[in-house]
Order: sequence, then C-alpha cells, then structure tokens
Amino acid sequence: MVRKQSSPPEEATGRRDADADVVGMWVTADGHIRQELRADGRYDEARGNRRSAYTGRYAVTGHHIDYVDDTGFTATGDIRDGVLFHEHLVLYKEEQA
Repeated sequence: MVRKQSSPPEEATGRRDADADVVGMWVTADGHIRQELRADGRYDEARGNRRSAYTGRYAVTGHHIDYVDDTGFTATGDIRDGVLFHEHLVLYKEEQA
C-alpha cells in the first residue's frame, strides 16, 4: 500500500445506488494480498501470512474508493471493469460460495 499523510475522508455513511458494490474479498492474482471490504465501511488487509497488516475505514463515491488506515494514512482505489486498482495493486473480487 502506498501510504501518504493527509486529511481522512468522512466516515462511510451508507451506499448510494450510483456507488459500486465493493463489499467482499478482493485478492491479487497471486493471492498474496487479500483485502476484505466490509459492509460497515471498514477494511482488513492481509499480506502473505501477516493477518490484518492494514486496517481502517473506506468510503465509496461512484467507482472511486478512499481509504484511511487506523494510523491516519490514506490511499485510493478505483473499480474499472470489475477490477480494483488500489494504488499499485490490482485486485480481483473473490466469488461468493
């Protein structure tokens, strides 16, 4: 995760119809990074064997995601054609069983 210090976005206030449905598990092609975007506006990112490597909150506006980790650093992401481009990462939504 590229981390930069800035002002955090507002707390997630609910999903609008125009916002992408991002809730679920997003995974890199090699499975090394797993990012769970929860319905309550929180995320939990695992890296390799390191569970909860990054945790924080996120807000969705259209197809854009603003992240603020629990230390105050921010990052962004965009959904394009069902793929999450999160800073330098490319993540794919895991299918629900």
